[in-house]
Amino acid sequence: MKKLSLQWRITLMTALLICSTCMAMNWLIGCSGRHYMDSIGANLSTAIDPSEGAVEYFDPSREGLDPNLTIVIYGAQNSFTATNWYITAAVTLLGGILAYFVSGRALRPLRTFVAQVEKVQPDNLADMKITEEVLPEFRQFSDSFNQMLERLDEGFTAQRQFTGNAAHELRTPLALMQAQVELFSAEHPDVLPETADFLRLLREQTERMTQMTRTLLEMCGLQAVPCTDHIELGPMIDEIFADLAPLAEKNNITLEREGDGVMTGSDTLIYRLLFNLTENAIKYNRPGGAVRLFVTPEPEKLLIRVSDTGPGIPERFQRSIFQPFFRVDKSRSREYGGVGLGLSLVWEIVKLHGGTVCVENSSEAGTTVAVSLPLR
Repeated sequence: MKKLSLQWRITLMTALLICSTCMAMNWLIGCSGRHYMDSIGANLSTAIDPSEGAVEYFDPSREGLDPNLTIVIYGAQNSFTATNWYITAAVTLLGGILAYFVSGRALRPLRTFVAQVEKVQPDNLADMKITEEVLPEFRQFSDSFNQMLERLDEGFTAQRQFTGNAAHELRTPLALMQAQVELFSAEHPDVLPETADFLRLLREQTERMTQMTRTLLEMCGLQAVPCTDHIELGPMIDEIFADLAPLAEKNNITLEREGDGVMTGSDTLIYRLLFNLTENAIKYNRPGGAVRLFVTPEPEKLLIRVSDTGPGIPERFQRSIFQPFFRVDKSRSREYGGVGLGLSLVWEIVKLHGGTVCVENSSEAGTTVAVSLPLR
């Protein structure tokens, strides 16, 4: 019963109520019908033999009574009882069918509400409020839902503002630290090995923090970027391959592209999306492996697949890799110098364009990340 939908629960309960009511009515009407048939039989038997006097009930053993009269009366009683049960079954079935369709119509506002809830995203909370007039039973529900959206919107807005402000405030001191470290290294080339290692570590960590700050600022400013550019993916992917050629040559990775497509969106953000996916596929690949980008145009969307020949991603992590600062292997990620925001930025860009991104398949032979983007 717990697995049944609300509509089926209402239908079954209504059918059970109708069946119980019909059975009670059947029993009462049956008793009444048999009583009156007995009365009719008794009156007929009295009319046939008035000498016996009036009787209250029909007595089939009465002397001189026509056997055909007994057969007719008992046959009428049995037919009456059977007909009652047929009517009970038919009314229960018809009532259940009507209850299913009537309950479906009554639950339509709830289905509309569920469809609206499924469209809720962090960037459209203000547009998802229930503004039209609802049924009295759903009024308090809709008010609570609107209040919840307001609280969520305020929370997400405060979070974005804090992240943007923090990243903005960190950018200047990090740039100053980076400049001072470079200046010190240039002015003191003959330092002790321990000092040189310390300066190298300081440069790496400062660069990492600068990259993280830059990515956070990009993520905070995504909503203000217009998505009206005419984008040809083929030349863009070739440009990305050219930019990442030194990294691919360093790891002996082959870069390949297949297919082409045209879409409308933000040229800068789509470039960043494909760049991050390709860079990840190169970094976390096996030496001598390959990275392939497949672009498949479909009637209303573009399907982009980025495949590598790396060690794969465990299934339990395949949805988590798009979360900020998530790392499958923290030690290896540190080695490659990532900050854990590349795939999170990919997720935000895809969502901004109304698309989807997921790990399509992953095994020891490699991983394929699929991105679906609407043409417009």
